[in-house]
Amino acid sequence: MAAPKRKPGTKAAKPAGSRILVVEARFYNDIADALLAGAAKALDDAQATWDIVTVPGSLEIVPAIAIAVDAAEKQKQPYDGVVALGCVIQGETFHFDIVAMQSARALLDFSVVRRLPCGNGILTTDNEAQAWARARLTEQDKGGDAARAVLALIAIKRQRAKR
Repeated sequence: MAAPKRKPGTKAAKPAGSRILVVEARFYNDIADALLAGAAKALDDAQATWDIVTVPGSLEIVPAIAIAVDAAEKQKQPYDGVVALGCVIQGETFHFDIVAMQSARALLDFSVVRRLPCGNGILTTDNEAQAWARARLTEQDKGGDAARAVLALIAIKRQRAKR
C-alpha cells in the first residue's frame, strides 16, 4: 500500500504527543470504516493518541465534538485537535444541501471560536462511487487527509505559541 503523494518539498506534520478526538458519523457504515482506517493510519503514523466517538449522522458530529471537548477540558485532559469523519451523498431532496453546508460551517465555526484545530473528513458527493473513491485508503484517503490536516494545524499552533 503506497503512501499518499505529497507536493514536493512538503512533509507530514507529526507533532509529538498529540491527543486527538475522532468523531465519526456511521450513516454509511462501510464508508465510515474506510474513512476511519485512513484517519487511524495517519494518526498512528504520527504516534498520536486518539479517542473515538460515534454518532448517527454528519449533523451530529459538531455537537458531539463540543460535548467531548468540554468534558475532556473539565477532566484536565484536553484534546489538541479533532478529526470529523462522515459522508453525505446527494439525494432527491434539499436535505443534502442542508447537511453538507451546515456540518461544514459548524465545524469551521467551532474550530475558529475555540481555536482548536479540526480536520474535516466529511465527504459530500453526488453518488456512492464518488464517496468510495474519496474514502478508500488506496485512492484519495480523505480520512487520512483530515487527520494529516489536523496534525499540520497542531504543529502550526505549537510553533506560534513558542514565539
